[in-house]
Amino acid sequence: MNHVPRDGDVTYVARFLAPEEAARAFAVLREGLAWAQPQILLFGRRVPSPRLEAWYGDPGACYAYSGLAHDPLPWTPLLCALRDRIAESTGSAYNSVLANLYRDGSDSNGWHADDERELGPEPVIASLSLGAARRFLLRHRADRSLRRELVLEPGSLLVMRGRTQQCWHHAVPKTRSVHEPRINLTFRSVAVR
Repeated sequence: MNHVPRDGDVTYVARFLAPEEAARAFAVLREGLAWAQPQILLFGRRVPSPRLEAWYGDPGACYAYSGLAHDPLPWTPLLCALRDRIAESTGSAYNSVLANLYRDGSDSNGWHADDERELGPEPVIASLSLGAARRFLLRHRADRSLRRELVLEPGSLLVMRGRTQQCWHHAVPKTRSVHEPRINLTFRSVAVR
């Protein structure tokens, strides 16, 4: 089912990973990834990112956003296995993943689109959620009254493709009701340099 009425394609699979498998993956990734809190460029100022991040991928799969340039760390065995499983499910290939660690509800991701040039005109972004459930908001760029909201449960997979990044913004807002951490893995394919 497409969760946006026009100008994009957003699908959601609630239990892409079984609960036990999702919990194991969360534990391994939380301890095993090279988490960092980079300084991002926001309205012309450098500020700490509102979450922890790590960038993994194929050699040369560099990615730049918010004034940051990321060179990929080598794939871990678990990230490779998840990438391959998601690729088989979505029919798309991925050469990189941005891992985000939301430590609790005070960590967030503001309104944005994954529309950087190295992603191409109609990127496929496959987003795997682990840990705490969080709200995911979508807002049409031209008609801001057109909005959608999903709750991303642990083990769920959200796939955005087609014109979604051209026509929609998305966000993970702050919330006082979440006290547990969440990991989000956004698999993508970037132009290799």
